[in-house]
Amino acid sequence: MKAICISATASNQGKTTLTTALLYHFRKSVRPFKIGPDFIDPLFHQKICQTPSINLDTCIMNEAQVKWLFDKYSDNNISILEGVMGFYDGMDKNASAYDVTKLLNVPTIIVLDASGSYITLSAIIKGLKTYQEGNTIKGVIFNHVGSNSHFELIKNQVEKDFDDIEVLGWIENRLDTLDSTHLGLDLKDNEFEKLEHISKEVLKHIDLEKLEKIAEFTASKTEDYPFEKIEKYNKHITLVNDENFSFLYHDNLEFLKESFEKVTIVNAINNEIIPSDTDIVFIVGGYIETSKAYEKIENSNDFKNSLLTHAKQNKAIYGECAGLLFLSNRVDDKKMMGLLDLDFTLGKKFYRMGYYENDLGITGHAFHFTKLIDEQKVGEYKLYKKNSSDGTYAAFKNNNVFGTYLHTMFRNNFNKIKKYLNL
Repeated sequence: MKAICISATASNQGKTTLTTALLYHFRKSVRPFKIGPDFIDPLFHQKICQTPSINLDTCIMNEAQVKWLFDKYSDNNISILEGVMGFYDGMDKNASAYDVTKLLNVPTIIVLDASGSYITLSAIIKGLKTYQEGNTIKGVIFNHVGSNSHFELIKNQVEKDFDDIEVLGWIENRLDTLDSTHLGLDLKDNEFEKLEHISKEVLKHIDLEKLEKIAEFTASKTEDYPFEKIEKYNKHITLVNDENFSFLYHDNLEFLKESFEKVTIVNAINNEIIPSDTDIVFIVGGYIETSKAYEKIENSNDFKNSLLTHAKQNKAIYGECAGLLFLSNRVDDKKMMGLLDLDFTLGKKFYRMGYYENDLGITGHAFHFTKLIDEQKVGEYKLYKKNSSDGTYAAFKNNNVFGTYLHTMFRNNFNKIKKYLNL
């Protein structure tokens, strides 16, 4: 079995650049993973290699559950994990790249920004190697390297100082990059055409044979199913999932397919209607609050009418983040569905970001730029940071219509969620 984690000392050091290049290079035989709760990177991974990316999150799930998830989806020749922030960032929540790679025994390659430095990079590696026992750091790749002679200076020093670190190569300074949009990366057609060129340029000075050798490891298999078993429901659940409502953990989709007799996906942007025999509608997260996103759905009247018809029949609707906003009255001047008596406003900076545990004991992640205009509205439950108090309501219910800011994983929380699905 082969697996590798790409990590760094911080965000914006080259993790995504290297991961993108490797996923494209191994695209016919790779399973991508993302450490942490992020949705953007997994969407990006899937667009690159046409294989769903799986989130590995040791804050939302326990260790046995994360091991089971990794085993279940490590079904290709090589698994590539993209880390979160810096290698040790998130240790306070047991959710860092260090925590996950140590748990899974997956070898780690560190990407280091080499601009304006050479000997000091060896000191950084020493710090990373010695900060915590049990780390799986096996190799290093240097980013923003000015020339081959610059790389040789770095390589000679590192090889002199370490006999257990492979120097796998370097990435040139000022390579092509991909554009960003609201909440993350977006692969436009012309950008996708550049992927082959970008991958070749990024990997030009990297020893892929050594990298694949480092990636060889023995996984520890989990035999028992470490989740509460859920009965299979003889019901039809419909997911609203498209470019706007795109934040869907892949395992949540797989879990729903395992747990419901029928699962349908509708595209609201394409004005597809919710089937009349649907028992439950799940509107997944994403973004509906920006002008660009709202315009895509503004005239999807057939879809909207089918949702209203579903609600009038007192059937369940579950909206997550963007789904919550869509079920509200409005976001500023943008009219929404009016199924929850809530009004939101969009800010310029995120209002909340991080892990939270709600009053039901469900741990999840919230990341949003919107907030309630009337924060005194009494909701279904409060959201609060672990070990600190936060009295803001972040979930709201009206009859069988429910919306929440909290993204979570269903497989280990379904027995606490199912009451909002009329189950």
